[in-house]
This record gives sequence, structure tokens and C-alpha cells, in this order.
Amino acid sequence: MYVDGEWVNGSAGEVREVVNPATGEVIARVAEGTEDDARAAIRAARRAFDEDGWAEVTALERAQLLFRLADAIEEHADLLTRLETLDNGKPLREAQFDVADAANCFRYYAGLATKPHGQAVNVPAPSQTFVVREPVGVCGQIIPWNYPLLMAAWKLAPALAAGNTCILKPSEITPLSALMLSRLIHEVGFPRGVVNIVLGAGAVVGQTLAESHDVDKIAFTGGTVTGRKIMQAATGNLKKISLELGGKSPNIVFADADFETAVDYALFGIFANAGQVCSAGSRLLLEASIHDQFVEALVDRAKKIRVGDGFHPDTEMGPLVSQQHLEKVERYIQIGLEEGATLRCGGERVRVDSGGYFLAPTIFTNTRPDMRIVQEEIFGPVLAVQKFEDERDAIRLANDTVYGLAGAVFTSDIAKAHRVIQKLRAGITWMNTYHPTYNETPWGGYKQSGIGRELGTFGFEEYTEVKQINVNLAVKPSGWFRG
Repeated sequence: MYVDGEWVNGSAGEVREVVNPATGEVIARVAEGTEDDARAAIRAARRAFDEDGWAEVTALERAQLLFRLADAIEEHADLLTRLETLDNGKPLREAQFDVADAANCFRYYAGLATKPHGQAVNVPAPSQTFVVREPVGVCGQIIPWNYPLLMAAWKLAPALAAGNTCILKPSEITPLSALMLSRLIHEVGFPRGVVNIVLGAGAVVGQTLAESHDVDKIAFTGGTVTGRKIMQAATGNLKKISLELGGKSPNIVFADADFETAVDYALFGIFANAGQVCSAGSRLLLEASIHDQFVEALVDRAKKIRVGDGFHPDTEMGPLVSQQHLEKVERYIQIGLEEGATLRCGGERVRVDSGGYFLAPTIFTNTRPDMRIVQEEIFGPVLAVQKFEDERDAIRLANDTVYGLAGAVFTSDIAKAHRVIQKLRAGITWMNTYHPTYNETPWGGYKQSGIGRELGTFGFEEYTEVKQINVNLAVKPSGWFRG
């Protein structure tokens, strides 16, 4: 682990095996962190912020460090790409995009660090009044396994740009690229204690970060159940929180949509990264008049998706991240069958010579809104198709969920597209596309999909406190008390 500028083993001497999901083979052994390790990282981050001067480092200096880190990521892009594919299983082409996007994220926030972030206010008094943004302080950050390097960038880049210190906890399943990132952070010259990376179980390390009164903010990306636990743990010192949680996002296709484009993005929306995406288009809502034709085309295309080892150049969809997660997704497929949905394709493991945790792209039709496969986040390559009659029906079905992360509309009628998007209770929406993500725009959801936003200026502001400053320009006694 990387704590206080040094690489250290866990205090208990325990290790965890890291497995390649494409083969099931152990590829590394890493330190297993404990509560004591998390506390040591918190102390280092606290000292770096309170005593060692990181809070006084200028925005320009912070920006220069972030620019150097972005350059270092690009210089080591091939290695980082291979680590992502080895550790997570995703195809190389997806991992290449993630690494490039991570570098761009650090570069974006490097640029944002030196931009104006305050306000000057005209008030009804002889006062010079202004508002400034200051760093929150020590930030605990917990990231998932589906985008290991990119999620680290989403958390660290805005926090560091704003002047905070960080303790990052990667997923225990996919820690390798974060460990490589710690080497780059060290090499480009971040002061000791500013960034700490602690490995270990969420219930141990993550819980310690969420409960600690020396942590000023906790940021978490992952499941809604865990998000609730973190929110409860954070109440001890009422620390700031941001939670990017689950989704069951609707992808709405009207009869007047460009057919081939809609089919293409319906596939991409659910089967990219093997469906292990919080914003996946896991519910496909089809207008009744095109339902049968669309499903036939979709199933035909889904059966042709090349599933295999992410290192193979022909692979289009890799494995699920672990044996445990594969079994969870398979249980949902069985639930769908028991609930009476029709399995149109997939539903079974794909046999690959290397072994691994491969599942065929899976599509269910004849679903009902009350089915668990329609309401619950599966987080795998499983699509639930729903049928709607008109615009009003589409909106009703789309919003019939406890989640509100993302959603899309496909139609050639731009006015209709805007009407539907305005009615969707979701934070991330698309028209005639699905999944594009930009560092410049906010990421987050409504309802039980989370609290707060990442990316863009909104993500920067999540890592700041707002302070008003009033300067009296008429320095004389107030005369309020006359005695």
C-alpha cells in the first residue's frame, strides 16, 4: 500500500490474491489493509493538510503536479492498459479508452484549479463582501472494480485540484492500476501524505474511513446498499458525503427512430464492459409497433458478439469480474425465468479455453414492471425488454424505478425527444446515443442513485467548503449598545 509517501505492507501481515477473471488464475498478491492501516493513512493525510503546508500550496503548483501526473499516465499508457485488462478482464480497446480518459480527467482538473471560483457581492452596507471556496480537508474515497483507474481519476483529480488530501481505497478485486498510479503520483512529486492508497475490504478499511472523525468528506461509488451504510457511518461527525450509486436505466426507442442506430446503441448500452456499468441501459423500452422487429434484430446481433479474453484482438465483450459476481448474475437469470419472462438469448456461460467467468449476452422479453429483473440492478450483460404504447406510457414505465441515474431516448422527432427527456427523473440523459461520458459535465443521479455529482465544475465544488468574507469599509463603533 502507499501510505505517507512510502509503500508498506499491511499491519497484520495478511495478503490477498488478485485473480485474472479471464482465466481464474492468481496474477498477484497484495497487502491486505486493516483498521490500523486506514488510521495511519488518515493521520498522514491529516498532518499533510493541517501541518505540512499542502493547504497553502498555490493553485498553480497543484495544477502543475496534476499536469505532470496526466503526462505520466500517458507515458505509461500501455502498461496501465494491460493491467486493467489483466485485473478487470475488459477488452484492451475499452481499457485503452479508460486510460486515456483518466489522463484527460487529471488534465481537465489541472486546468480548472487556477480558474475563478468565488464571487464578489454588492451588499447594502459599507462592506467589501466576497465568497471563496476552500478545500474540505481530508477526503476518504472508495471506488469500485468496474473502472479501476478511471474511477480513481474521477475521485482524486477534483479533490487534489481543490487542495484536499486523500485516502483512496480501491476495490479489493481490482487494485493493480491504483497501485501503479501510486508510483506515478510519487514520481511526479506529490508531497508525502497528500495521497494515500490503502487496500483491503470495504467493511474494514472503507468503514473506518466513513466513521473517522478525522475525515472531513467521504466519496463512494458502488452499490446502493453499501451507500446507505456509508451514509449512516458518516453521521458521527456529519462529514460531507457524495454517493454515486446504482441504476436501472431506461433506453426508450420510439417507432420513428433510426432503426439501425437504435439497435446498435441498445447493444452498446447494455453489453459494453459486460454490462458492469452503473449507467447501463439495462431496461429497453420499445414502442409496440416495432417491438417484434426490433427484438429480432437485437437478438441476432447479440448472438454474434464475440465473448472472450480481453487480450484477444477479436474480443468484443470480456468476462465478469469474479466467480462470485458471475454466480450473482446467474441467480438473476434464474429469477427472471421463474418470474415468467421469456429468455430470447444467452443465459448461459460461455466456454473459453482459458477458463474464466464468461457469460453470454442475455435478453429477456415478456417482462412485467414488477419483476425483479426489471426493478433490481443486475450489473451484468442482462437486458430486460419492456413494451410501451405511447409517449405517456413510455415516461411512466421509464420512471417506475427507485433509481434515477441515466436514461436515453431514440426518435427522429426532436421536440418529442426533449419532452421525454424533461420528464425523465434521471441525472444523465442522452438523445439518439448512449453512454458517452465527458469530464466536463456532471455525473450523478436522482432518487436512490446517489447524492452529489462528480466531474465538471460540479465535481470540483463537491470537494470545497464555501466561506463568506465581510470587510468593513467604515471602521467605527457600531453604537448598538449605548451604555
